[in-house]
Amino acid sequence: MSTIYFNPWKTLYKKPFGASICDQVIQFQIRVTEPQVTNVYLVIHKDFGETMHLLLTAGQDSFYSGEYCLNQGKGLYFYHFEIQVKDQAMPLFYGAYQGGEGRIESNRKNLWEFQITCYQTQEIAATWYREAVFYQIFPDRFFNGNPNQIINQPKANTFLYATPEDQPMYIKNPAGEILRWDFFGGNLKGIQAKIPYLKELGITAIYLNPIFEANSNHRYDTSDYFMIDPILGTLEDFEALIEALQVNGIRVMLDGVFSHVGQNSRYFNRDGSYGLGVGAYHNPKSPYFSWFQFIKYPDQYQSWWGIEDLPTIDKSNTDFQQMIYGSDHSVIDYWTKRGVDAWRLDVADELPDLFIQGIRERLNQYSEKVLIGEVWEDASNKISYQQRRQYLLGEHLQGVMNYPLRSAILALLNQTNTTEQIARMLTTLIENYPNAVLYNNLNSLGTHDTERILTMLDQDLKKLNLAFAILFYFIGVPCVYYGDEAGLTGHKDPENRQFFPWKQSNLVTLAISKKWIAVRKENPILIEGTIDLFYTSNLFGILRVKGNDYEALIVNPTSQTQSISEALVFMTDPAIVGTHIQEKLQGATIAAFDCLRLVK
Repeated sequence: MSTIYFNPWKTLYKKPFGASICDQVIQFQIRVTEPQVTNVYLVIHKDFGETMHLLLTAGQDSFYSGEYCLNQGKGLYFYHFEIQVKDQAMPLFYGAYQGGEGRIESNRKNLWEFQITCYQTQEIAATWYREAVFYQIFPDRFFNGNPNQIINQPKANTFLYATPEDQPMYIKNPAGEILRWDFFGGNLKGIQAKIPYLKELGITAIYLNPIFEANSNHRYDTSDYFMIDPILGTLEDFEALIEALQVNGIRVMLDGVFSHVGQNSRYFNRDGSYGLGVGAYHNPKSPYFSWFQFIKYPDQYQSWWGIEDLPTIDKSNTDFQQMIYGSDHSVIDYWTKRGVDAWRLDVADELPDLFIQGIRERLNQYSEKVLIGEVWEDASNKISYQQRRQYLLGEHLQGVMNYPLRSAILALLNQTNTTEQIARMLTTLIENYPNAVLYNNLNSLGTHDTERILTMLDQDLKKLNLAFAILFYFIGVPCVYYGDEAGLTGHKDPENRQFFPWKQSNLVTLAISKKWIAVRKENPILIEGTIDLFYTSNLFGILRVKGNDYEALIVNPTSQTQSISEALVFMTDPAIVGTHIQEKLQGATIAAFDCLRLVK
């Protein structure tokens, strides 16, 4: 062991573990066996705030201890240690490394600091949400519920595929812009018709990609927030779908796309389809003109990632705020009153904290509603537009889409990272997120924005089985992307948006999905239990504990049978449970690309 040692994942060194609520007192203890130490300091500051040097008290066995109260309000606190040694002009610095224990640095400029997330309130979500198994549906690609597969109101200047088995393909110009949108004709009646399939699979909630009127097949280019896209059906179809889902105990989450709209929307109206006096593009006196930022009117304007088809909206505009969440007639109210149970905010990075808070406050007027956001990175310390985001600190998002989990699963099963590295990566996330948020995160193996999971695993069904196992054992709410359970493959858009293979589903992948969905639903520990991660040089494990009971999953991501002969390394403090698991597993073998469940 180093002459200086501190590990914030072990309560001997830092208590409590992980994120803490405002005004929590944090206890620190660092072991310093460096000779001729004169003083040891905890150096801590709130994000962008004044630094404090706290002298630690020397105790037994070379430990130095002290405490700090998180009394500067919610936000991130960063800290390291400085060790003064006799006859040395510069102190030794001890800071963060790869998660868990830190390392010594002689140069302060090379030092990374440990993080404490300080939140204002616990984001306890509705019970239905925490117990849910979600299913993400890209509406155009799921099922057409009309007799004889008739397409609802086909859009002008688009094309329809001849058969559901056709491969999606874009027609683009030399600049890469899409000239003709393509549709298969999936609709709301189709989703309603497949409710028995969803129930048989074990689904209790669905997340719908955008359903509001738009020009594209993905509908992230909203044309009218108060209209169902005609190709999907009518408002009556939506209300019938909601009623049928409720009867069958299935909740629904809508996709809220509030960062930008379509260039041919009612609000921007570049093509004039809503009348020349309506949108901002043709009429500077339009009620929507102030929503947009024109560089040179009318053809140069701020757009999402420079895509002209998606003019961005000024979210600080009070008229826009009023329409989205600020009144009883807002978008949020209009659809929530019709039975929507949750909202997923598209590109939450693009929405100011005040805007997200406004949506949350509106949803709080209803019971058991949930708000999550699309964030691809560690949402606890995300910076966007030069602002540290407040997503997870209370009164904003209740959870986020857990893309880091997907990345870790792929890295583990494709062996691009070691089992230790994966355990550290995910424990860092567990440390940084408020505990309640961990239970609220939406965990997926893939979405409409990623490659299909089976493609990323080289179509190896054993690896797919392990991916589903980890997904359903990890803390949070699992979500299956439509078609993953049926064995669909494909790289990114448009390949990952094929029509559901109703006539040729892969029965093996379907059985894998059903098995792990059932495991979660039959074991409350996987919904409510605490989590700890562990590993050996070749194995990765997840431990869930509730009271005296536990569930452990041990994964072999290698191509050889592994015998459990090494000591299990736990990331935090499993105490007696860890010893018990070690004893029960000693000498056990796990086949290549297989897993072992241990239940008490």
